[in-house]
Amino acid sequence: MEFEEKVLKSEPIYNGAIIDVERQLVELPDKDTAHREIVHHANAVGILAITTDNKIILEKQWRAPIKATTIEIPAGKLDRRDANFKDAVVRELNEETRYRAEQVERITGFYSSVGFTDEYMELYLATGLTPVSSELPRDQGEFLEIQAKTLPEAMAMVKSGEIEDAKTIMAIWYWQLKTK
Repeated sequence: MEFEEKVLKSEPIYNGAIIDVERQLVELPDKDTAHREIVHHANAVGILAITTDNKIILEKQWRAPIKATTIEIPAGKLDRRDANFKDAVVRELNEETRYRAEQVERITGFYSSVGFTDEYMELYLATGLTPVSSELPRDQGEFLEIQAKTLPEAMAMVKSGEIEDAKTIMAIWYWQLKTK
């Protein structure tokens, strides 16, 4: 069976600082038509940062779309300063956690929510953390509380629902599997 949809018409709905939204008219495999609204977002990184005493670095911050404070791994979008995903990992670690990593290893890549956005994220493991000698400025309006948790503490936070962010849960589960 053929699944690909053909774009018949495309119109920009919104162009913003973080996202762009496009409305498409598509031809379906059965030749019927439908509308699709697509959120375009820059590629991003998520970082499973493990301290020398074997704790995960987590960030508590406000997330306006869900009107709640979340606990997440360090993460951010690629921008003009980054030549590649690893550059973004180094920059985001510095900006958000004030650490640098001796080792940075790609774990996997994934689309964050294929039903409405093209955002692609790569998840990295960062180890050998040491404080940076020169701090990069945080993004404007970014307020973070940094915390370090053991694997059992992080797993309990997932189980209790204290951590609900998908990339963070994926990172913690990866960490758990890696330590077995």
